[in-house]
Amino acid sequence: MAAGGTPTGDRGSVAAAERGATAIADRVVAKIAAQAAREALDRVPEGGVPPRATVTVHHDTARVRVSLELDYPSDIGGQCGAVRHRVAERVKALAGMDVPEVAVQVERLHSVHSRRAAQGRIR
Repeated sequence: MAAGGTPTGDRGSVAAAERGATAIADRVVAKIAAQAAREALDRVPEGGVPPRATVTVHHDTARVRVSLELDYPSDIGGQCGAVRHRVAERVKALAGMDVPEVAVQVERLHSVHSRRAAQGRIR
């Protein structure tokens, strides 16, 4: 023991369970973000693909880009806002990362009219 009553070789006042580091891979955070985007949307458009996400993680910060397809007509801005909010909330809750930026890219709009026209050509 040292003169102050602490054992020698002690690493200070940090408990053993709190030492070390946790690293969460970009692809794991991307899966969380893509699932959160799905949760924020009412549904995936008929013939569409589910939202996809790419993420860049730097320390405890994640920058997220979500690509998605939406029905048309719809409130595009409202849906994108809901996706941004949900993604930031879920990444913070599940991965403990701040999300200063969620870029949403609408890749395609699916309209009922174009689906009907496409079905007519297939017959």
